[in-house]
Amino acid sequence: MDKIAVLIPCYNEEKTIEKVVADAKNTLPEAVVYVYDNNSSDRTVELASKAGAVIRYERKQGKGNVIRRMFREIDAQCYIMIDGDDTYPLEYARKMADKVLEQGSDMVVGDRLSSTYYQENKRPFHNMGNSVVKSSINMLFHSEIQDIMTGYRAFSYQFVKSFPVLSKGFEIETEMTIHAVYNNMQVDNVIVNYRDRPEGSVSKLNTYSDGLKVLNTILKMFRQYKPLAFFTVLALVLTLISAVFFIPVLIGFLETGMVDKFPTLIVCGFVELAAIQSVFAGLILHNLGVKGRRDFELYLNDIQERFEDRIEK
Repeated sequence: MDKIAVLIPCYNEEKTIEKVVADAKNTLPEAVVYVYDNNSSDRTVELASKAGAVIRYERKQGKGNVIRRMFREIDAQCYIMIDGDDTYPLEYARKMADKVLEQGSDMVVGDRLSSTYYQENKRPFHNMGNSVVKSSINMLFHSEIQDIMTGYRAFSYQFVKSFPVLSKGFEIETEMTIHAVYNNMQVDNVIVNYRDRPEGSVSKLNTYSDGLKVLNTILKMFRQYKPLAFFTVLALVLTLISAVFFIPVLIGFLETGMVDKFPTLIVCGFVELAAIQSVFAGLILHNLGVKGRRDFELYLNDIQERFEDRIEK
């Protein structure tokens, strides 16, 4: 088991990868630096190897797929994950690692948004997207995470080995954050400077398509992790729709004693039944979720025991 593993997912980062690996080795000389190549067509692998990184591969395209491979293969007391584009200074890595190793943090967020991100980043829709995602998750999950989509994080062994990676692409950071918040893990924040990509380095993130995937992930995970709240909102919407069409029918009945729109009345009844079913579905899924959280706590205990055994050996 490594004491510190620096994990760098890479796809065509020949402009910056050599510097990132060198900075990681200088800042954390006791760490093992792993570069996971995701089908690069340039000199990324050659330059990373030259700089002293351990090279591994993930053939399925997408950052989520790369992180799944990393988390399965690497055992370490502390993991530092950073992008290979040299937008995050490695000088903060020691502080982040110490929070995991000495203070028991499960995830440390490298917070760009509280420092230089909005000044350095030249893509206004990215700025807006980060703010929307941050506000949405903190409101839906009652959290205070300062940067949801940062690619600069530190993790404990317990987090890495308990995190079920489901996303394939850039929505993986959102999934990590929600997993930590929902399971009441210790999440700490370290403010880090951000610098825009150097000239010639191109972002792999598509503002619109990846942005929609992230928003879809938030909605999907809200339904999965907060089913009672999700289905209650759905029930209220259905009740409102039913009421809008039912009120004219009721007014007509009160005035004439006759129901002129039986089809509308029947549809309103079925819509309200669907609303009631939604509430019960939310209750059932909520209770299943409570059981799942209990099982997860027991699973964490097993991971902790395995971790301690590995350390002793």
